[in-house]
Amino acid sequence: MGPDLQHAIEAIRWGTDYFLKATKDPNVVIAQIGDPNSDHGCWERPEDMDTSRKTYVVTTSKPGSEVSAEIAAALAASSIALSKNDSRYSQTLVSRAKQVFDFANNHRGSYNDSIGNGACPFYCDFNGYMDELVWGAAWLYKASNDQIYWNFVKSNIQSLGPLTEFGWDSKHAGINVLISQRVMNDPPNQNPFIPNADNLICSLLPDSPTKAVTYSKGGLLFKSGASNLQHVTSYSFLLIVYARYMHVNHKTVNCGSVVAKPAYLIDLAKSQVDYVLGKNPLGMSYMVGYGQKFPQKIHHRASTMPSIDVYPKHIGCRDGDKYFDLKSPNINQLTGAIVGGPSEDDSFQDSRFNVSQSEPATYINAPFVGVLAYFKQRNP
Repeated sequence: MGPDLQHAIEAIRWGTDYFLKATKDPNVVIAQIGDPNSDHGCWERPEDMDTSRKTYVVTTSKPGSEVSAEIAAALAASSIALSKNDSRYSQTLVSRAKQVFDFANNHRGSYNDSIGNGACPFYCDFNGYMDELVWGAAWLYKASNDQIYWNFVKSNIQSLGPLTEFGWDSKHAGINVLISQRVMNDPPNQNPFIPNADNLICSLLPDSPTKAVTYSKGGLLFKSGASNLQHVTSYSFLLIVYARYMHVNHKTVNCGSVVAKPAYLIDLAKSQVDYVLGKNPLGMSYMVGYGQKFPQKIHHRASTMPSIDVYPKHIGCRDGDKYFDLKSPNINQLTGAIVGGPSEDDSFQDSRFNVSQSEPATYINAPFVGVLAYFKQRNP
């Protein structure tokens, strides 16, 4: 990353500093700050927010295994990324990850039940907390090499089933791809990780007989649900990671009569990247600020309203509606944000009212960072 590496490290530490604060008391995790219902009910700048900053907490009596284990996973993964930059801080992250994982595992329960409308309807966990527990253990094993976490993964992976979901809620496919690095050259431990990961690949390949997604005429992957580019970026990331593990181990994936080599997976991911960045029937880049043509009316509060410097007066809860209703482009450009993306017929409605297509999200951008990092180093 050259001179950008320090900025990436700072960005990761911004998140882990927050997680360290949110978990500083043993057996307590800050699961959410702010009432999601009142926050969604206002259209105002972050500097003007006057909605409730209520804190939702999970404890031993009101557990939240999914949010706690996900934090443990994030701390463990971040410790690896930061180990060379600050070894002492990295060790702090691993230690806290272990503590938070133990809390999540020893006091099992869903934050859906414990914090109520702090989680639902906007951030409900729809598939239970076991995937987050296994995900947390997988990252802790990678970060610490402690056998106890490997034993946990092996003992609990079968309870998850061979699902191919991967995103902000479900971690199933990510677990199998992550663990495949450990077991791809270790036949006694390959099951069910390698078969599950292979099934994931076969569910994505356009010519696979077990394909579980569709592709638009323009070539974009589609999966049911809103904000389709979250699936495009997440699956592209997994395709690249698994292809790299396959390459090292001279492996192919057999999908019926289709034999997929690592290069096939990379080429598929590359086609998705190219589509997102403008190589599509509309010639539209779905990353704001990239290329000559990109979304102008994205569903994002701060992007639609004048800055504090331009308009220093307070903008109240519904006072921002007049900016939302404007037919002109957003006042501020949210450079780098990826929106939900086009419809399955490759059409796109550039409208703040079309949330599924025009809303950006961190869970869309996050996996795309890894995808772009790979193609940057491959094509200097």
